Amino acid sequence: MTDLPRSQHIIASGLIAAVGVSIAYISFTQEPADAFIFPRLISSVFAVLAIWTFAKAVMGRTKVGNGISGDAMRKMLPGLVVAIFYIYWAAKGLGFYTATTVAFFVLLSLYDPAPHSDVKSWVKRILITAGFMAVMYGLFALLLNVFTPREILF
Repeated sequence: MTDLPRSQHIIASGLIAAVGVSIAYISFTQEPADAFIFPRLISSVFAVLAIWTFAKAVMGRTKVGNGISGDAMRKMLPGLVVAIFYIYWAAKGLGFYTATTVAFFVLLSLYDPAPHSDVKSWVKRILITAGFMAVMYGLFALLLNVFTPREILF
């Protein structure tokens, strides 16, 4: 395979830079300001890196290869579907922690190579999900005091 054309690098990085700048703009224009300290930090870093990547693409200095193969895309598709569902509906509809638990468990179940017929693998997935959510709760709710979307459960 040959490298992707330069225009594809410019278009892709330009779209990502536009998303990064728009997310940063949204995080800086929302109230209450204290609720958006963490999103402002992350979105600012994301926007700066995205703009930097776009500038490198425009100057022709990108060092990327052949893109994503069809086989790799097919393997990523279930995760992308879960992510889109999570972003556009579940996080707000179910609450951040409930939706994140469900999404993480589904992704872990999809991509874990352990057999689905083995009870031990399901116990392992449940324990890993519980540990991941404990870390997420400790990080966002206790350490960073970040406001998360809340709805049905919490």
